[in-house]
Amino acid sequence: MSQPMPMRSGNPVLSDDTFRGTRAAYGEETMTLQGTVNKTALSLAVLMAAASYTWNLGRADPRVAVLMMVGVFGGLVMALATSFRPPWAPITTPIYAALEGLALGGISVTFETRYPGLVSQAVFLTFGTLGALLLAYRSGLIKATENFKLGVFAATGGIMLVYLIGFVMSLFGASIPLIHGSGTVGIVFSLIVVGVAALNLVLDFDFIERGAASRSPKYMEWYGAFALLVTLIWLYLEMLRLLSKLQERE
Repeated sequence: MSQPMPMRSGNPVLSDDTFRGTRAAYGEETMTLQGTVNKTALSLAVLMAAASYTWNLGRADPRVAVLMMVGVFGGLVMALATSFRPPWAPITTPIYAALEGLALGGISVTFETRYPGLVSQAVFLTFGTLGALLLAYRSGLIKATENFKLGVFAATGGIMLVYLIGFVMSLFGASIPLIHGSGTVGIVFSLIVVGVAALNLVLDFDFIERGAASRSPKYMEWYGAFALLVTLIWLYLEMLRLLSKLQERE
């Protein structure tokens, strides 16, 4: 008898073991697609509210930098806690959303100050991409086959490796040439990263659907929402980078 193919995802919080061993007990409420959608919407509302707070403070307010750092490092802690302890997701996911909202609000203010109108474009493109890919996935136009998963997984890993190398180089005052600039190479690189980040949404949809089908516990709805937030935040940040490079060329 052949072994089942492993589930792959480029999302670092979704792995082969995410839903393994989490089957709900008899009589316990189980994870559903609609429940995950509701939790995702609630998490996004929390994120947007927190982002609006730092956004409305304005870049000149010294609290923005502090809140942004609290959001970045606090969000990382909550992400790690949620990843290692999925049953905590009903508590840690809303906290993660709030902290990331603080961070994204500060980052967005910085980009908007330099490139007026950029943030609204990035928000529109991010949610537009989410809606388009969800429609394509539900209609069967895009299928999360094993080869598709493997390709996105490999591409995501390659991008993360490039970013890691760039981070290490920055500690020594150096940087990877061309990819962060507004030249052709930099824009093509950003387009590739945006594309890979967007395709990770398809893998997230597939993982959530599999989780619901395997009768995972109710708390996994929050974990699914958390996983989607991680990908959406990455996609939004990459949209900001791409659009800023395009504006620099004008």
